[in-house]
Amino acid sequence: MTGERIEIVRPDDWHLHLRDGAMLEAIVGFSASVFGRAIVMPNLVPPVRTPAEAEAYLARIRAALPDGHPFEPLMTAYMTDDADPDDIGAGFENGIFRAVKLYPAGATTNSAFGVTRMEAIRPVLAKMERIGMPLLVHGEVVDPAVDVFDREAVYIERVLDPMRRDFPGLRVVLEHVTTVEAVDYVRAADGGLGATITPHHLMIDRNAIFRGGIRPHMYCLPVAKRERHRLALRAAAASGDSRFFLGTDSAPHPRRDKETDCGCAGIFNAPNALQCVAQVFDEEGAFDRLEGFVSRAGAEFYGMEPNSDRIVLEKGVGSETPGEAVTVGDDTVRVFEPDTPVSWRIVSGLR
Repeated sequence: MTGERIEIVRPDDWHLHLRDGAMLEAIVGFSASVFGRAIVMPNLVPPVRTPAEAEAYLARIRAALPDGHPFEPLMTAYMTDDADPDDIGAGFENGIFRAVKLYPAGATTNSAFGVTRMEAIRPVLAKMERIGMPLLVHGEVVDPAVDVFDREAVYIERVLDPMRRDFPGLRVVLEHVTTVEAVDYVRAADGGLGATITPHHLMIDRNAIFRGGIRPHMYCLPVAKRERHRLALRAAAASGDSRFFLGTDSAPHPRRDKETDCGCAGIFNAPNALQCVAQVFDEEGAFDRLEGFVSRAGAEFYGMEPNSDRIVLEKGVGSETPGEAVTVGDDTVRVFEPDTPVSWRIVSGLR
């Protein structure tokens, strides 16, 4: 880094929602222009459950990219109660699937097909443990008796920790962590456990949802927590601990589906995710660790080499600035707007 400029290996996004159809075509370029690779979430309707469905979805993603674009989507399988261990395993060994995503049924957007009983998926978990296939976990219980702000901590206690004791060789990513309890659990793990952290959970706490009134575009799942949890996430991201890495969880919804009496959960941050993370690392005085968090730690967890090209950011130069919204059909998708200024911009390396 020299002065107000930083050059890093091109980053990857280890948790991304690209959707499908017109939404996919409208938003995929924002991620593809910055990130070399992305773990693509399978929660379409219907979900991506089989290798054939993953190959078809991958073809649609590639068709939405400019010709010859080098962005690499990494496909995942949607875990269901009746998932076939051999089918899942074959998809991984043939290079179609990179991981399996576990949604507790009813936990978040398009999770109705998700897991209702952990006992039902034990054969799949055993197969994944044998072949080294990662399991990506949306770590929240859906018990209505559990407060929404406690669902992550309770999931770790009730589900994740018992599962990891039963399958000690299983490689697990606890997705979009939001709490002190999750950070502490990952730090105490003896191996095989990683965690993604989103730009928005690094920048907002739960007050952002209610500041000046209900703000539906700050609502996501897992929901943002108290300030002490946000500070723990920032400390973990900036620590240099390679078990923590970037997963944007960029999750677009049409504005009409957000601004309604039962609005969808999700924050669309693909246009400014890297800039937001750079702002956080600037504030934390941890620029020497930014590349590790966004470009190296996730690749290491997945057994991949870092990207070969680089990207440059500068502070306060006023280059490209993401717009307030992206048009999709007859509606728009709002871009994440943190309440604190973001002064970093990408000045070279955009594709």
